[in-house]
This record gives sequence, structure tokens and C-alpha cells, in this order.
Amino acid sequence: MRLSVMALGFVCLCAVVAGIAAPAIQDEDVRGAFLTSRPKNKPASSSTNKPSRRRPKQTTPNPGSTGKTTEKQTEKPSSSGPTASTGSAKPVNAPRIGMGLTLFMRDSNGLAVRTDPEHVFTKGDRVRVLLETNADGYLYIFNTTNNGPATLIYPHAELDEGGNYLQAHVPFEIPSSVAGEEKLRWFTFDEVAGTEQLFFVFTREPLKGIPLEDELIALCQNSKEKCPVRPSTEMWTELQAQMQEPLKTDKTKAYGQTETSAEQQANTRGLGLAKDDPQPSLVMMASTPRSTLITALELIHK
Repeated sequence: MRLSVMALGFVCLCAVVAGIAAPAIQDEDVRGAFLTSRPKNKPASSSTNKPSRRRPKQTTPNPGSTGKTTEKQTEKPSSSGPTASTGSAKPVNAPRIGMGLTLFMRDSNGLAVRTDPEHVFTKGDRVRVLLETNADGYLYIFNTTNNGPATLIYPHAELDEGGNYLQAHVPFEIPSSVAGEEKLRWFTFDEVAGTEQLFFVFTREPLKGIPLEDELIALCQNSKEKCPVRPSTEMWTELQAQMQEPLKTDKTKAYGQTETSAEQQANTRGLGLAKDDPQPSLVMMASTPRSTLITALELIHK
């Protein structure tokens, strides 16, 4: 069994039951703390463009000139350990990093419906994940099959211009519901049973050793054998160690609702979700003020 990745989309997913890889601590305040940073009202926007996932550009003074600025692409400072870029420490009062996940399943009418991750899936079922973070940062998604070697499936050289930057409370979905072909819009269960895992790594700073954007695109164009990218043994060992740190979690018991137009527009137009918009099915908050949060969906197909 293998999680297949195709250009501009992800095609075959061989199973799904969600589980948190790190030990979970139930906390009644988790959901409220996560939603606190959502804006009261959704910002008005007439844009119909897909949000950019490239690193933001920072305007800085242009040396030798007065009143002029120059754009410079920057990486934020790190406080999360050797796998992230280094720099000055983050403010000690930085909020705990959080992530929300919602699993959607395609119904008989082609609509996306909220589904309990513990639902038993069979051949032909189709699902996708909607992800939301409470901070700006960088998303990495790794896949393993039956505890085998890890493969990076996002960022991807043929998706989002090789970028992986997320803005706080601006949702991200995988696979994309606006992909050109229907088969690219869902993870689809085939006839082969087994266990897959999707590891979601969200950091305030880019991970060292993982190429992004133009560097990733050039790497895959020039060295096909190096794509998809695989993390080094040292990086994967460290990420797995960080997964053992407990997460505070809150899981809803309400399923069966169809994805709302507000969620669809927020994802496709890069709009932040407001406080009154639907909440994630599963919310996780780091127990400590680290700059990295790692969790996993364990995907089981019978």
C-alpha cells in the first residue's frame, strides 16, 4: 500500500482513522484559547485569487537613500530547536501554537460532509482535510506507509509554487477542492488494506534541510531522483522525538454537517475565518510555548 502523489494533486489514499501521535491532555480551555485569535468579523475582499503560500516579503529601508524601501524576503527567527532556522529568540509572551483539523468525506451528491475520523472507510470512499492554525508559519506534511521511510508530500514542487506558508486562521485544505480534475480533489481509498500516516508539522520558522519555493522547484526539475524529498535521518528522529511532547486537545462530537460556503470561500480566496464561522472538529494546542507543533492522522483502511 502506498500514498500516491500526482502533479497538482494527491490521488490515492489507502485509508483513514485519525489519531494523535503525541499523548493527549484533555483541556476544556483548548478550543476557546485557539479561537481567541480569530477576528470578530471576516475581512471584506473582492479577490478571487488563490492565496499565495510563498514567504511574505518584508519592506525594509534602502541603505543610501531617504524615504525609499526595498522588498526583502526574510525568514523569521527561531526558538524551536536545530531543525528550524536560527535567529533571535521569540518573545516570551508569544501565544501557544495551535492547529485545528477537520475531516471531510464526499457524499453521494459530491458534497463535503464532516466525518468522524474514527469512521471505518472502504474502497471508493473519498476524503480531504481542512487545516487551520492560530499563528503564521510553515506547514510540512510527511507520509509513511506501514511505519516505513518518511516522504515529504507538502510542500511540493508542483503545488503552490513550492511554498508552504500559512497565515493564522486562513484555512488550508489537502487535497485542493479547486483542482482541475475531480480525482485530484480527494484522497481516494483503493482496494488495498493497510496503514498510512500523515504527519503535520507546523513551525513558526522554515525547517532547515527542506528546500522551498524556487529552490524546491529547481531541485525537482534538475534531479528527478531527489523528488519527492525525504527528510534526513537526523531530522526525522528529532521530529519523532518532538511528537512525544503532550498536546492539549478538544474533539467535537458533532458530525454530518456539509462544508459551508464561508469555509469554501475562506480557503479559495485566502480569507481568515471569523469567530462565528464553523470550528475545527479537532483542536490541538502545544502544552509549552514552543515554536513547533507536530501531530498525525493515522489512516486505516479495511
